Amino acid sequence: MADDLPAPAPAPAPVPMPAPASLPLAAVPLAAYTRADLTEILGDAPDPFGVADTGLTWLPKDVHFGVRAEGRLVAHAGLLRVPVSIGGTEAEVIGVGGVAVAADVRGRGLARTVLSAALDHARMMGPRHALLFCRPPLVALYERLGWRTLEGNVYVEQSAGPAVMPLRTMWTPLKEGQEGAAWPDGDVRLLSFPM
Repeated sequence: MADDLPAPAPAPAPVPMPAPASLPLAAVPLAAYTRADLTEILGDAPDPFGVADTGLTWLPKDVHFGVRAEGRLVAHAGLLRVPVSIGGTEAEVIGVGGVAVAADVRGRGLARTVLSAALDHARMMGPRHALLFCRPPLVALYERLGWRTLEGNVYVEQSAGPAVMPLRTMWTPLKEGQEGAAWPDGDVRLLSFPM
């Protein structure tokens, strides 16, 4: 009688699951960001951002976002509300800085991921614009991410008094509509150390 039963159907082939490294990675708020975290992303070079030769003093950021891959911190962006004078009118902007992506995971959109999360948070902080400083080779990257170059000299505070920012200054709107979309006219002076 058992010979009369149909043969069991073959088990379906297992569906391959993507490897953890190929899953989309999300940015999350970080409770803190330390020198050890920076080293985890960029290594222990003495000047990981390539800006030591500017001679500027920089402010730490107070809000941090990061991306982890397989338990390792691989990307970061920090935010800091800073005062600015534009054409003699004082306002605040959200300073963006400490943007870093580990060399072995570049080209996967992690700069976009971590900056998008940081800017989503910045939109809730109040100011109309975000501002960052970058080395000239990074301008094209930030332009692809929607940032615009601010032409002309930008002054930043230093212990000895205002100094011309030697890096490129870039901005992006944080508010929708005509008023929030354009950078105001006038000379720009960050009324703090740069971020």
